[in-house]
Amino acid sequence: MNLFDIIGPVMIGPSSSHTAGAARLGKLARNIFGEEFYKADITLYNSFSKTAKGHGTDKAIVAGILGMEADDENLKNAFELIKKSSIEVNFDFQDSNRELHPNTAMIKLYEKEKSMSITGCSLGGGRVMIQDIDGFKTEFTGEFNTIISIQRDKPGIVAYVASYLAQENINIAQMKLSRKSKGDTALMIIETDEIPPKSLKTDLEKHEGIYKIVLSTI
Repeated sequence: MNLFDIIGPVMIGPSSSHTAGAARLGKLARNIFGEEFYKADITLYNSFSKTAKGHGTDKAIVAGILGMEADDENLKNAFELIKKSSIEVNFDFQDSNRELHPNTAMIKLYEKEKSMSITGCSLGGGRVMIQDIDGFKTEFTGEFNTIISIQRDKPGIVAYVASYLAQENINIAQMKLSRKSKGDTALMIIETDEIPPKSLKTDLEKHEGIYKIVLSTI
């Protein structure tokens, strides 16, 4: 146990689970999407849905997709700030889904030619877990530097990425793979100890089997 576990995150309250965690989920979704977007459809489930107004869960997620941290004093002004932007936000509140964690949100972001759905939950103390990206099951917290690769499911791509990281002297902390079916699109998540170079996205996307690289750094 460390000091963070005892005192919780630095944040604008009232709740580390329903406010700080919600803001972190919003910002992670923004980072994972990795591009400008014009619309966000946000679905809050279970406890998140019930506390959306009282604990500011809805406002916190909006703050997150605007790029704010949980301790940003502007969090309380998130709705006003989003109205001044060109981003349309829609909310849906779902009160009962026993298959999901009590504090779950699904955030779908839209760019002109594409969209992406990110589902995650707040674990308490400001910690979160991203559980699904466009139907791919995932488990990552955003507490490490994270590389997300959307790629073709074929031999050699994992080795190609791992070799690149080794050449850059970047240590892999964790790696997870998910695919929809054999030979179809796959998603690879790599958490690293070091911050990857800014050129990583361009370098790796040169491979014909890698469709998109998203980099989220801490």
